[in-house]
Amino acid sequence: MSGPRKYGIDREIAAKLAAKYDVGREAEAREWIETVVGEKFPLPDFHASLKDGVMLCKLMNVLIPGFVKVKASKMPFVQMENIAKFLEGCEKLGCPKHDLFQTIDLYENKNLGQVVDAIFSLSRHAAKAGLDIPILGPKLADKHEVEFTEEVLNAGKHIINTFQYGYSGGANQSGVRNGRREIGGIDPGRASPVEA
Repeated sequence: MSGPRKYGIDREIAAKLAAKYDVGREAEAREWIETVVGEKFPLPDFHASLKDGVMLCKLMNVLIPGFVKVKASKMPFVQMENIAKFLEGCEKLGCPKHDLFQTIDLYENKNLGQVVDAIFSLSRHAAKAGLDIPILGPKLADKHEVEFTEEVLNAGKHIINTFQYGYSGGANQSGVRNGRREIGGIDPGRASPVEA
């Protein structure tokens, strides 16, 4: 992570995020974007290639044709607007907000791991929306609804679930003498244990 030197909790958070970052997942995300868009990243660095948001807008236009106008610019607010449009498209395809990243995470290279996670999430949700694209990571589960008959529901009301009551199979009174529990054994200062 680049930028000014961090101190205290900021440094701890940055170290934790850096330790969590997986270069292998970054390579998978990069390959997926290049495959879907049909062109290579403009730069060898993952962050530098995505920072202006142009590649992300191209990706979104492949997934949702004509969704966003691609604006290539050196101006920071235009680049952040491109990233924001990409995130808007992700939500439109069904990605939950907690799977996405904040614009600043990518633009200022604060949390690139979350950016990679968002790309993985986008691949799964776009495929679930019916697009013919490869999926990164595990496939999303389909909803499985179960309907019970009234008879089965009533039968379940009369069953006592003993697992709710806790476990007492290993409880016993061993190690208890004279109403006190002997934790460390017999006191070496005593010749013999006190009799009750």
